[in-house]
Amino acid sequence: MIDALQPLVLDFDRSVSKPESATRIDLQHWQESVRFGCPLKVYERFVRYLAPLMPARHGTVLMGSGDYHHVSRFLIERIRTDRPFDVIVLDNHPDNMRFPFGIHCGSWVRGVALLPQVRHVHVVGICSSDIGARSAWSNYWLPLLRGRLTYWCLGVDVGWARRAGLGNAFRRYDEPDALLREFMDERDAVPVYLSIDKDVFAEDVVRTNWDQGRLAAGHALAVIESLAGRLIGSDITGEVSVWRYRTWWKRWLSALDDQPDIAPDRLAQWQEPQQQLNLRLLDALAQATHKTLAAQMERL
Repeated sequence: MIDALQPLVLDFDRSVSKPESATRIDLQHWQESVRFGCPLKVYERFVRYLAPLMPARHGTVLMGSGDYHHVSRFLIERIRTDRPFDVIVLDNHPDNMRFPFGIHCGSWVRGVALLPQVRHVHVVGICSSDIGARSAWSNYWLPLLRGRLTYWCLGVDVGWARRAGLGNAFRRYDEPDALLREFMDERDAVPVYLSIDKDVFAEDVVRTNWDQGRLAAGHALAVIESLAGRLIGSDITGEVSVWRYRTWWKRWLSALDDQPDIAPDRLAQWQEPQQQLNLRLLDALAQATHKTLAAQMERL
């Protein structure tokens, strides 16, 4: 009998209310320093604080707002396997953007793609202009050139990448069904870590405080089901919450990203569908992980 692994909430912003049974680590006092981004010294100090608090075994990690997505790097670095694994990121943004101040929620994929234990990173569902010609300069090119990172995008003109010799790293589709069908057809038996930022979903699925993509909930559930038996870790971000930055450069950069002000009554309206979607994703992730643990037990 394999015990179910309880979800773990890294509770920065009080935006994750379900499931009630989840293990929680209170990190609200780190909200200002870690949210959106931070200098590497601050990130390393945070990691040293968090590491001993992490349970030895846990299920999917929920981190609250997508403004904390860079914490996924810490979670991925903790994975211990006897062979390299892939990282799949469902996200409306590449999260591979240049960031001169350290690490932030839009830059963390570069570091993960260069980890020796990571075979390849796939960022799936990108609709953002972050990978368009005007933003070409702001993407880190090294993991793309080395064949360690692939963008799977919807509707974005990425012709510049082919002209720059990066064509193999960009997969463009017009419709989500075609993208997901080809993406899942190409998967092999390698272990996978899955990170989900809910801004990858269309606005009629859930609302976030970032510009959003075009995936339906069923697309994410299909990806999760396809990973049954080889899912070795997972996290979810993209909750909606409100924070007023005290740090000047965070106020400035978040304003450049057009993050909206959200009225309290609208915040509650947006958060409830978020919690319900979390429960659906967590159930599917738990089933996929259970099959992985069962397969590992059979090999012993």
